[in-house]
Amino acid sequence: MTARRVVAFGGGHGLSASLRALRHCAPELDLDITAVVTVGDDGGSSGRLRAERGGLPPGDLRQALVALAGDHPATRRSAGLFQHRFAAVPVGVAGSGATGPGPAAGDDPDRDGAAPRGTDTALGGTDAAPHGTETAPHGTDGASAGTDGLTGHAVGNLVLCGLMELLGDPVAALEHAGAMLGAVGRVLPMSRQPVGIEARVRGADPAAPDEVHTVSGQHQVAVTTGRVESLRLTPSAPPACAEAIEAIRAADWLIFGPGSWYTSVLPHLLVPQLADAIVSTSARRLVTLNLAAEKETLGLSVADHLAALHWYLPELKVDLVLADAKAVGDPEPVERAAESLGARLVLAPVAVVDGTPRHDPAALGAALVPVLGADR
Repeated sequence: MTARRVVAFGGGHGLSASLRALRHCAPELDLDITAVVTVGDDGGSSGRLRAERGGLPPGDLRQALVALAGDHPATRRSAGLFQHRFAAVPVGVAGSGATGPGPAAGDDPDRDGAAPRGTDTALGGTDAAPHGTETAPHGTDGASAGTDGLTGHAVGNLVLCGLMELLGDPVAALEHAGAMLGAVGRVLPMSRQPVGIEARVRGADPAAPDEVHTVSGQHQVAVTTGRVESLRLTPSAPPACAEAIEAIRAADWLIFGPGSWYTSVLPHLLVPQLADAIVSTSARRLVTLNLAAEKETLGLSVADHLAALHWYLPELKVDLVLADAKAVGDPEPVERAAESLGARLVLAPVAVVDGTPRHDPAALGAALVPVLGADR
């Protein structure tokens, strides 16, 4: 059977959940998986490295690599190392010869290297977690006074930063890191240069709920309490990663979501070269909807999420929209929104059973098998 080439778009925990689901159905369908990742993160460890060293923010790229890491015990251990986040060590203690503490309670909730693959139903990452979860333990956004400079950094972020400096090319760095992790797929940035994300937000200032202000930075957009009315990238037309365009053109399926809609999903549609490739490819297109609203999408209905895709890329046509029936509620408005994109709505139980708004990778993978395996 010829491999089905799948390109998944996103960033952070939503893309990680999608990639884990694809891992579950990859053996049955012989999938060739490529992840195309946003490069706008400016919070936490990624934001610090971006500000101090330049280059692409590594956090979302790291999470995609870990989600695709192989199952050999050595690669699982390496994946755990990539996710390990340095906890605070008071200055003067670090040189005492004692080993540092293990991962703090505030560590990245998507870390899966500490458990075997079979537990990733519980570790799939919440789609509703904003990019602020890339921040350091205990809510700090970086090394605080009285701690060393490693505090809050994920080891994998430092490795990727070092590889990008050593090799001089983020794609080559990601390929090398993927080999280190035995990744069963490829991770690519949407652009070789970092981007900024800006949003016009109504009610960003609670004291002036009707005023519209510009909110700058992916982290600030992700945690805004106002209503996002428009989104843009800076620069407005960043060059797309050439390898990502090639993957889109050769793909059988393109998958958008789940994830932070304004900061993980929609940015891909705002890169002109990527948008052109997405609408012109012969690949079929699938949208996986979130299980709960996030801060950045408060006030948006499930149907509004689909309308936003059309707003930012009117030429986009979609074949299927996959959603959880409990999260959708009344399916009629979502069906109408899907039909406006040319899509059919597919409902399936894809959430974890504990009721939290997280996709179960095994359940999502099971739902994807008949969809991705169907002939045209």
